[in-house]
Amino acid sequence: MNRGGFEHLNIRAVFLDRDGIINDLVYFREQGIVDSPFTPDQFKLTAFASEAINRCHTLGFKAIVISNQPGLAKGHFDEKTFESIRLRMHQALRKHDAYLDGEYYCFHHPNGVREEYRKVCDCRKPKPGLILRAAKDQAISLGDSFFVGDGIADVKAGREAGCKTIIVASANGFLLRLLTEQDAEPDYMVRTLEEATNTIEKSMSRQSK
Repeated sequence: MNRGGFEHLNIRAVFLDRDGIINDLVYFREQGIVDSPFTPDQFKLTAFASEAINRCHTLGFKAIVISNQPGLAKGHFDEKTFESIRLRMHQALRKHDAYLDGEYYCFHHPNGVREEYRKVCDCRKPKPGLILRAAKDQAISLGDSFFVGDGIADVKAGREAGCKTIIVASANGFLLRLLTEQDAEPDYMVRTLEEATNTIEKSMSRQSK
């Protein structure tokens, strides 16, 4: 089902999770956690991120970020730092002539320490709110679009919105079991972002036959 209501249009998008897809996750030794970058200096593009975004454009897709960023709610960084991280992302992409057609972020968390961001919302993945908002803003046909992420929440959000879903992950037994148990099996599973764009291109070739 195309939740965006734009079945008659051919505006397509590849929705991309940010952390783990466009930029590397960061290991915080003292806390013993792997998380989003908390400072601009920690931001580093993943291998093939710029090339993948450019390839999406070449294939006729918009490239749009859909990302949970609960670091604001959790007090890991403030609004100014978040904007600096965004700026660092755009600067890194521009070095490779890559750009994004949109960014949609959820800053909420039900257990956040900052009251203004502590809430249960409809935009935090696995809910599809951000995707639906992007589709409405940019008249995107969700049934012709893809969601590329690295987690179960990405698959669930993309599928609920009516997109085809691709998960970038090592195909290990634990993840496969979780995907099945959580009823979050993606349309495709790949190991790298490069494989994800190959999958999108192959899917388009099959549709055109």
